[in-house]
Amino acid sequence: MTRSESTRHLLDEIGRLRSAIDASGDVLYDWDLAADTIRWTGRAADVFGASSDSLPISGDDWSAKLSPEDLPPRMRALTEHLAGLTEYDVEYRIRMENGSSRWIHDRGSVELSASGVPERMQGTLRHIDRRKQTEARLEYLVNYDELTGHFNKLRLREALEQSMARAERAGKSGAFVVIGIDKLGMVNTAYGCDSGDAILVDVARCLDDCLRMSDTVGRLGGDRFGIVLEGRDEGDADVVADRVLSTIRSLFVDIDAGRLHVSASAGVASYPSAGQNSLDIITHAESALLDAKAKGRDCVHAYEMTEEQRSEYRNSVGIGTEVREAIKEDRLALAYQPLVEAQNGETSCYECLLRMYAPDGSLVPAGRFIPVVEKLGLMRAVDRLVLDLVLQDLELNRDVVLAFNISGLTVADRSWLRSLQSRLRDKRQVAERMIVEITETAALYDNDESARFVESVRALGCRVAIDDFGAGYTTFHHLKTLPVDIVKIDGSFVRDIQASPDNQLFVRNLLSLAKALDLTTVAECVETQDDSDFLKSEGVDLLQGYFFGKPELQPSWQTIDRSSRAGRTLVSEGAAAGQSAQQDMSAAILVPLPATGQSQK
Repeated sequence: MTRSESTRHLLDEIGRLRSAIDASGDVLYDWDLAADTIRWTGRAADVFGASSDSLPISGDDWSAKLSPEDLPPRMRALTEHLAGLTEYDVEYRIRMENGSSRWIHDRGSVELSASGVPERMQGTLRHIDRRKQTEARLEYLVNYDELTGHFNKLRLREALEQSMARAERAGKSGAFVVIGIDKLGMVNTAYGCDSGDAILVDVARCLDDCLRMSDTVGRLGGDRFGIVLEGRDEGDADVVADRVLSTIRSLFVDIDAGRLHVSASAGVASYPSAGQNSLDIITHAESALLDAKAKGRDCVHAYEMTEEQRSEYRNSVGIGTEVREAIKEDRLALAYQPLVEAQNGETSCYECLLRMYAPDGSLVPAGRFIPVVEKLGLMRAVDRLVLDLVLQDLELNRDVVLAFNISGLTVADRSWLRSLQSRLRDKRQVAERMIVEITETAALYDNDESARFVESVRALGCRVAIDDFGAGYTTFHHLKTLPVDIVKIDGSFVRDIQASPDNQLFVRNLLSLAKALDLTTVAECVETQDDSDFLKSEGVDLLQGYFFGKPELQPSWQTIDRSSRAGRTLVSEGAAAGQSAQQDMSAAILVPLPATGQSQK
C-alpha cells in the first residue's frame, strides 16, 4: 500500500469513527491540563446547546457552563481523580444558551507525565435528560400516590414521625385521623373500579379544600386517607374530623350510571397520649376507624387508652429516658453468642446481642428495655449506633463477616439507607462482609417496600437475612418474593421440636423451600443435644442457642475493649444474658470457616 493510499485509508477510518461518535450522541474531549485547552469531537454544540464558536475551550469556560449547585460536587470528583483517589464519573447539569438546563454524564481519566504530574485528561460526555426524567418519575411514584397526587403511605408515615418529633420538643400534642370511604368496595363491584377511582379523586380534592395548609394529607391505600393534624389536641381533632365528614357527605360523584352519594367514617388517635411512634398511632387510628364503621359508619370515633395502658405508658416513658441517657453516655454495647456448623459442630458465627449498662455498671436485661425502645420510636437511634459499632468492627477486624438486625422503622428509613450507601461507597470488601437482618414482621408490614430495601442493600454487595421466620404471618410465598440470602427459624418452632409434629412439619417445609431458593438456614434457641441432633439430620445449616454457648461481651477476635467505655467495668452477663433470643436486638458476626471441603453460602 502506497503512502497516499495509507493516508486515504486512515482518513476513511477517522471519518467512520467520527460518524459513529455523531450517531451515538456522545461527545469526546481531550483536555490539555498544562495548556488548559480543550478539543471536542462529536456534536458538542448539541450537547451544550451552544454555537460551535462558543464551546468551552478551557477549564474555567467549562465550569462556567455548569449549574451553580452542581459545580462543587463536580470539582470534588475532579480533584479526587487528579489526586488518584477515585475514578472520575460524575453527573451534573449544564446551563444552555436558551436558559434551560441539561443533565450530563461525564466520565474520563487522567494521563500522568513521567514524573507523575497530571498532564491531560480524556473522556466522554453524554446527555441523560431522558434517564433523569425516568428517575424523577420513579422518585415521584415512591413518594406520592399516582391516583390522587397526595403522599403515599411511606411519606405520610414520615410526615407523622416528623410532626411527633416536633410535638415532643415543644411539649405539644397532635393527632392523626384516618378517613375511610364507606362501602367503596361495593361501588367497585357494582359500577367498576373507574367509578371507585373517581370517588377517591373527588374525596382527595375535598380534603385539600377543608384542611389547613399546615395539615398533611396522604393515601394509606385502598379506601383510606390519613391526615396529620399538627398542634391539635383530641377535642380539636374530633371537630376537624366531623367537618371533613360533613364536607364529604355533601359530595356527589357523577359516573356513567348516574350520580353517587358519598360518605365516610373517621378514626382519631392523638399523640403522644395514644402512642410514642408512628406505627402505633396509625394502628390505633385505624382501629378507631373500624369502631366508627361498627357504630353504623358516617361518624367519628377516637382511640381511648385503658388505665392499664396508661400505667404501662408511664413506665415506658421512664425506661425511654434511661435509654436516651445510655445512648448519650455510650452505655450500649454488643454481646456475642456463638453459632455452630450443624454438620461438624465447629463455631462459624457469632450473633451480637444488644446490651445496656446502668450508670453503676450493671447490665440491664434486654427484655426490659428493647420492647420499650420499639414502642417509643427510639429504634432508629439504636440502629444507627449498632451500625457504627458494626462498621468499626469490620474496619478493625478484617477477617470477620458481620450481620446486624434493624427494626421495621429503619427498613422504611431512607436516610438510614442513604447513610449506609455513603459509608460503603468504594468499600466493596467491607460490604461483602456485612449482613443486614430484618425481622419477619418488618418485612410483612410493607412487602413491596421491604423488597426494594433488600434489593438496595444487596446492590451494595451486602447480604440480607430474614429473622424470626414463622413468628408472624409470613407465608412461604412472601419468602419467595423477598430476595434474601439467609432465613432464621424462629425459636418457638425449635424448642422441644421433637415433641411437636406441627413444628417438625413447618421446619421441614421451610428447609425444602430454602434449599430450592439456595438460602442458608439458621435454627435459633437450640438448647438440648436431642434437638441439635434432630435439626442436623433435617439439614439445617447453622445452629444457635445456650447449648452451644452464652453471649460474650469481649470475644477473642475483637481488637478493642468496648467494656471499658464510659468508665464502666466488665461484668458477668449472669441472669441478664438469660433472656431468650427473640427479646434481643442483634447483629451477628460470621467468622470465616476453616477449610472443610464444603462451600459456605
